[in-house]
Amino acid sequence: MSVTTVIRRTTELDVLLLTAGIWFLAKFIRYAFPPLFGLFQKSYGVSNAVLGTAFTGFMLVYALMQFPSGVLADRLGSVTVITAGVLVASIASLTLVVDSPFVVLVVAMLLMGAGTGAHKTVAVRLLSRAYPARTGRALGVFDTLGTFGGVVAPAAVVAVAGMTFALGESWRLVYLAAGIVGLGFSVAFWRRVPARVPDDETSGGATSLTVGIAELRRYTPLFFDWRFSVFALLTVLFAFTYNGLVAFAPLYLTDEAGLTETTAGLLYSGLFLASLVQLVTGELSDRLSQLPIIVATLGLATLSLVAFVSLTGSVGPVVLGSALVAAGIGAHGFRPVRGAYLMSVLPDEAAGGGLGVVRTLLMAAGAVAPAIVGVLSEHVGFRPTFWLLATSVGGATLLALGLLVARPQTRCATTVD
Repeated sequence: MSVTTVIRRTTELDVLLLTAGIWFLAKFIRYAFPPLFGLFQKSYGVSNAVLGTAFTGFMLVYALMQFPSGVLADRLGSVTVITAGVLVASIASLTLVVDSPFVVLVVAMLLMGAGTGAHKTVAVRLLSRAYPARTGRALGVFDTLGTFGGVVAPAAVVAVAGMTFALGESWRLVYLAAGIVGLGFSVAFWRRVPARVPDDETSGGATSLTVGIAELRRYTPLFFDWRFSVFALLTVLFAFTYNGLVAFAPLYLTDEAGLTETTAGLLYSGLFLASLVQLVTGELSDRLSQLPIIVATLGLATLSLVAFVSLTGSVGPVVLGSALVAAGIGAHGFRPVRGAYLMSVLPDEAAGGGLGVVRTLLMAAGAVAPAIVGVLSEHVGFRPTFWLLATSVGGATLLALGLLVARPQTRCATTVD
């Protein structure tokens, strides 16, 4: 392959690489927090419930940004919304560079939730229009690179543990690096992407910026289609399980399975390393019907999580880690196909706001999961709480199977005026 060909192909993929790079940073920022929970407990003297609630605050703000970011993308264009989001998240990261009270940490988490929450819904729309014939593949690459933020985050926390930092505790170096990289991404995205996407992704098509209840009502007719409503429900159940799992998997492995923090961190990274499967499932969603892949991936996640909870305490870290990675394969494999399925059934004129509505619902469910898991773990223990997570994803699997058996997927007939 000639150098010219490589340069041409790289240029064609710059929208995908920059969009995925920002998603990587967003996931890195989010999943650097759970490995730090133990340190936060010692430094700030807070409980599991307090940490879970703080992380829920992060996720709730993230969730609440899904619908308005989608609507604003319909109006202002995707480039403006994504650039603004990464700037907010980067500045919030930089506020953690110096020693500060716990309340500053919480406020920074909320701002990070807002900044990163402006990305995923808008990015799915942007990529589906930038790569219309390869949407599944593009979303597979996007989600895979993004999820690697969860692989790198715990490793970065371990890497800086032995370092010295003049401005405060060494973990603050993680957010210093994230803030600097985020500022670089914002400049590169703003300068490179507008020339590579349709004009409406850059400037939008409306003048009003109000996003209120009346605006939300414009998208409620989508739920009159039972297939859309059922799929929205199963994504909510999945999100509850996934976010509850990733928020407390490290503490579960140390407290319930008796593993060391280093071993737990490695297994936690493996959960995200499993995201490589998204390259396969995203590609398959372009070639095959999406619903069979959705049923298969959710089914694998269910069976693996059941095995993970059942085997805790009776097997070694290799077997337990294998079950956790298998659950990750199923969970991550579902994610790009979920986005591709939604984009295939949503009316074109409602793509941004419609996807935003669904992602608001699923991320709200995911947002409350850390608080619920944190509180229940202190009252009934981790294992009964994780059984609840397994039941939730099992329900999602049954709903997906019902969609597959009942009727093939078609674009929703309901449109938005």
